[in-house]
Amino acid sequence: MDSRKFDVIVIGTGPGGEGASIKVAKSGKKTAVIDKHHRVGGNCTHWGTIPSKSLRQEVQQLVEFKSNPLFEKFHAEIKFPDLLKAAESVVAKQVKMRQGFYERNEIDMITGHAVFKDSHTIHVLNPKGAVIGEYTAESFVIATGSSPFRPPNIDFSHPNIHDSDTILQMERTPQSVTIYGAGVIGCEYASIFRNLGIKVNLVNTRDKLLSFLDDEIIDALAYHLREQGILIRHNETFEKVIGTDEGVELHLESGKLLKTDILLFANGRSGNSQNMGLENLGIEIDNRHLIKINEYYQTSLPHIYAVGDIIGSPSLASAAYDQGRFAGTHIITGDCENRLVHDIPTGIYTSPEISSLGKTERELTLQKVPYEVGHSMFKSLARAQIKGRPVGMLKILFHRETLEILGIHCFGSEASEIIHIGQAVMTQEGKANTLMYFINTTFNYPTMAEAYRVAALNGLNRVQ
Repeated sequence: MDSRKFDVIVIGTGPGGEGASIKVAKSGKKTAVIDKHHRVGGNCTHWGTIPSKSLRQEVQQLVEFKSNPLFEKFHAEIKFPDLLKAAESVVAKQVKMRQGFYERNEIDMITGHAVFKDSHTIHVLNPKGAVIGEYTAESFVIATGSSPFRPPNIDFSHPNIHDSDTILQMERTPQSVTIYGAGVIGCEYASIFRNLGIKVNLVNTRDKLLSFLDDEIIDALAYHLREQGILIRHNETFEKVIGTDEGVELHLESGKLLKTDILLFANGRSGNSQNMGLENLGIEIDNRHLIKINEYYQTSLPHIYAVGDIIGSPSLASAAYDQGRFAGTHIITGDCENRLVHDIPTGIYTSPEISSLGKTERELTLQKVPYEVGHSMFKSLARAQIKGRPVGMLKILFHRETLEILGIHCFGSEASEIIHIGQAVMTQEGKANTLMYFINTTFNYPTMAEAYRVAALNGLNRVQ
């Protein structure tokens, strides 16, 4: 049995684990990472962000090809498994690159399931449950991520019933799909399937889509999903799910019955904290298996940290990486720069995509902040016209008196890229964070970024 001592052991090789392990390793700490999978990258690389966004990109290119009159004589028939193969090539490149990060920083990589024997000792188990290694460390970072939530009364072993992990193993192209759960994952997959010509039912357990977004963006998303042919059902809860040879029957408590070829259950995620021995250490875990932490990412045991999806919101790969770095900084110096992750952009890869930063109109109204709005409609931008992507808008919320930027919301082509221009301005101090930056800055023409100048001028006209 392998037995070694380390300064820091990180459990999980997703963005949070990568950020933490590289930070402490570069500071001279003897570091190891443990992952139950033989390839690094975690959920983000293998089952979440990278595969789903790769799928979305492939489908987007297919839609553009079919809509281009130059290629109308060509018939492109793309199957879902073909798209998965294309996504796998991206995953392989990501794994090779991230493997190199660990090797260059001389981080020991250990494969197996990590279980705490005591507060400073880890046992690593093989798939059969046998202990293959015992490792000790002064500090630990738990970055094991999350998995799709699976209600016990749904048979996920049925070939027609999937979650966001198993959908990536589907070997056929269905003619119809019901997606239960209209959060980020549900909405993204609804766009992917519909753009493949598949009939889509999107079942939402709430009264609106993605309620954390600005209301105008929510309305725009709902409108365009419906225009694409997606049937959205709000305020519904499932009663039972029956898998058949022909497909799946979803029985709703409202009395509705939806029959489709497959079901994608995408209603929430659970933290991967089970069977790690955390309860024996007194580490607090909630009913969704998420680990409770303080402002420095420490659990109830100060030398054991937790970062990424295992601690819940915001559940973003970008935030997880920063959290890992901040936890690593606290291990090394006792300081933590967690203030840097308070305002982070959300990126939602629906079709069209969405990105948002800062306050919404709803929040500013409740807080009685005197704000105004500046709009730029993409259909009026030369670059959007050239690209044939006129759907969308950029929306700037700003203080009526100081012109301070309070929120930025973008819906349409390249939204997740465009948002970072506004993010850079919002993080500035004093007068640098105002509408005047966009008005007095020359943007390349034609570009999508020009939307900032148009929106700023539009907003300034409202207060002058």
